[in-house]
Amino acid sequence: MKIQRIVPDLTVDDLAEAVRTHTEVLGMHVAMDLGWFVVLADDSGHQLGLLTTDASAPVNPDVSVFVDDVQAAYAAALALAVDVVHPLTDEPWGVTRFFYRDASRRVVNVGTHS
Repeated sequence: MKIQRIVPDLTVDDLAEAVRTHTEVLGMHVAMDLGWFVVLADDSGHQLGLLTTDASAPVNPDVSVFVDDVQAAYAAALALAVDVVHPLTDEPWGVTRFFYRDASRRVVNVGTHS
């Protein structure tokens, strides 16, 4: 399994204000907008996720890690008996993902584009 990219995810109270602030301060642009989740990016491919409440998971992630084999990552998580807080799911926006909580209580979203 190879990691393709890692994106920090910030939970925000006011998505529009967070987008405005980060685009103006950092010079990023909106790369994806699902209404509840926005990905900002720069021209070099660096990304920042902003969300209010995750639309399909019971908790918000702290970071998203995109891999080339999400099924292998899920199998590893189950084998290690980590706290899976959102099962492997094919999401309607074209991502297959699961969440686990690490020992520090951080939630990691592991996914791949379908």
